[in-house]
Amino acid sequence: MTALSMRELPAADRPRERLLNQGANALKTSELLAILLRTGTTERPVLDLAEFLLTHFGSLEALSRAPVGELARIKGIGQAKAIGLKAAFALAARLARSEAEARPVNTSEDVARLLGEEMRLLDYESVRVICLNTQSKVLAVEEVTRGTLNESLFHPREAFRPALARQAHAVILVHNHPSGDPRPSDADMHVTRRMRQAGELLQIEVLDHVILGAPRNGTDKNFFSFRDEGML
Repeated sequence: MTALSMRELPAADRPRERLLNQGANALKTSELLAILLRTGTTERPVLDLAEFLLTHFGSLEALSRAPVGELARIKGIGQAKAIGLKAAFALAARLARSEAEARPVNTSEDVARLLGEEMRLLDYESVRVICLNTQSKVLAVEEVTRGTLNESLFHPREAFRPALARQAHAVILVHNHPSGDPRPSDADMHVTRRMRQAGELLQIEVLDHVILGAPRNGTDKNFFSFRDEGML
């Protein structure tokens, strides 16, 4: 059976019309993607193309992390659509961050809400420092280094520089594991100990070190917290 193109679908079944009449929450993920893509190919109508993307990459999260070049090579996508998809994912991440920044950061879940959407898009390790005031409100979030978290690439002075500049009361160290596995390495544990010691000298409390990954073992938790595990 030949799949129907968007124009051949009854008006009430077209994603754009359904979004207009029922709201975005009524649409499947593939239908929302189809709206962004707008067109498919002769062999693969846009709804089928959207479903193919999700199947090909395995999940929406994996799709969001795909480089522009890889997306552009897929027939029916091309560079313009690939850029559009990356922009949409980046906007969603920035919205999540802006909403989280308006609230105090008190728990590891707050940290995941603040930076999880943004940092899961990265295909490299990024080390961020969240600077907090006495009410646990965000003063700044700064990237202090890129690359594997080890002594050759990271030093506490980089992490505390933005905190000192903003007279922060406390900091939270955050980095991502692009592999998706948030479990800490030996280097992660060593750097955490050094950060805590440096914070004690500077009288800036290191509240936590959170490693962001991806959901695993059938759970929704996609991060590791040194404080939650009693390791800080």
